[in-house]
Amino acid sequence: MGRQHVGHNEIAAFAQDKVNLPKDKADEYRAQARRLREKLEGYLAEHPDFTLRKMMLSGSLAKGTALRSLNDIDVACYISGANVPEKVSELLEYLAERLRKAFPNFAADQVTPQTYSVTVSFRGTGLDVDVVPILYDNDPKWYGNLVSQEDGSFLKTSIPLHLDFASKRKKAQETHFAQVVRLVKFWARRMKQERDGFRFKSFMIEMILAKLCDDGLDFSDYPEALQHFFTYIATSNLAQKVVFSDYYAPSTVPAYLDRVQIIDPVNAQNNVARLYTGNNADMIVDAALEAGDAIDAALAAPTKQLTVAYWQKVFGSSFQA
Repeated sequence: MGRQHVGHNEIAAFAQDKVNLPKDKADEYRAQARRLREKLEGYLAEHPDFTLRKMMLSGSLAKGTALRSLNDIDVACYISGANVPEKVSELLEYLAERLRKAFPNFAADQVTPQTYSVTVSFRGTGLDVDVVPILYDNDPKWYGNLVSQEDGSFLKTSIPLHLDFASKRKKAQETHFAQVVRLVKFWARRMKQERDGFRFKSFMIEMILAKLCDDGLDFSDYPEALQHFFTYIATSNLAQKVVFSDYYAPSTVPAYLDRVQIIDPVNAQNNVARLYTGNNADMIVDAALEAGDAIDAALAAPTKQLTVAYWQKVFGSSFQA
């Protein structure tokens, strides 16, 4: 039936052609982040008062889950010292001032403090690097206080542990875990474009898929893995707590009242879905139900034309097979 027209191989080919960030682009972006770090390290050698302890790539590019549509990359900047401001606006200006000195040839508008980060714009590639400050106090596991992108509060995190968490799941299912993450992120991005008020941040998607991975779901068949993801969303109604035991005991997680509870794997005190309302959750569940129904119909469709049409309900008109 429909699987003979569109199966795992066709979804994998679509991902390679339309979803994934090409390797040469990923390498170029990583090199750009590395140049940024090297420039800043050169400034540090001459200005020891600026106590930068570590600067590292973070986000989807670091985890290998970036989409082709990527237009900015995240770099975490661990800063410590008695003179470092703790007020967010002053901290960002403190960081921006030093980035401007590290890049004296940049125009003023190429280093810009944002609400919660400092953006460095490279005009040659058109790529923006978002430098996110983390206040650090010599924790051996690189825990520090990150400025939350959601509400500007300080949030305890460890970028190396987050990257380690993602790496474990990628090693458990090489190629396939990261690929399914990218496919679901591609779907969610399309939903955001088409449905007013829809939100489903990438980190929540990654955590749900990490749970399914830990539960033993085989990601090596992409239609089946996608269907399991959408089925989980629909059957759980996003009311099932998602928690991990990599770096703390699940028993240390507080009793949250939020409907959606997806607990940060490196910080038991952080529900990463805390700002999602019941309406937000219902929109995700409704979209997942429709996507799951479309995949069911695609797998049973008698013709290739119908099969492709159903998959387009999931991935949009760019899907062709």
